[in-house]
Amino acid sequence: MYGYVAGLPAFLAYFGSAVALLAIFSVVYSQVTPHHEFSLIRGGNVAATIAFLGALAGFGLVLASAAANSVSIADFLIWSAIGAVIQLLAFAIAASVQRGLAQRIESGEMAAGLWTGGVALVTGILNAACMTY
Repeated sequence: MYGYVAGLPAFLAYFGSAVALLAIFSVVYSQVTPHHEFSLIRGGNVAATIAFLGALAGFGLVLASAAANSVSIADFLIWSAIGAVIQLLAFAIAASVQRGLAQRIESGEMAAGLWTGGVALVTGILNAACMTY
């Protein structure tokens, strides 16, 4: 029976770290963006919800790839941090291409939410795929 759960401590370490990193990323992302995702989402803003979920899904892909390819928790944390920075840069680029993006999300414009979430998701896919050390 022990053989079946021998990897449980490593699983718990990686999973716990991933959940903590996702929470930290959520807070940092919402602080870096000019609009306030949590209050917009609480207010029923679907565009903000889509944009934020795209960012979380994109970073979730980064975490999954970093966990699958890392050789230690330290390695996982380093690559996750690199991935987080790239995800934040993706928002900056998306906002620079679409002027007034934050205001458009705040006003509930679905195209702005889909653009932001889509860019974050695509960036996360590429980000995760390139973590093949």
